Amino acid sequence: MIDLSWMAWTWPTAIFFVAIFALIALMGVWEYVVPGGAPRVGVLRFETTRGDRLFVSLLGSAFICLGWLWATDLSLWYALIVCALFFVLVFRLV
Repeated sequence: MIDLSWMAWTWPTAIFFVAIFALIALMGVWEYVVPGGAPRVGVLRFETTRGDRLFVSLLGSAFICLGWLWATDLSLWYALIVCALFFVLVFRLV
């Protein structure tokens, strides 16, 4: 078992960062398998690529989680559901 106490990390924090690295790796594999994720203009009216949409999704999810912590005492698992919906909407509409 890995001891993460030296950095005061928790397992959920470690899983969060592993998930971000996995998303970036999957985007690389996706681009390799299906090259040419051409820029497109969505509802924000500026060109975005797959990587741009991933970045917007991750940044927006961070703000959703921070807002969730500020606004409610409910579990962050509910915020994760909101973040997943946000992720899908960004990749569909932006």
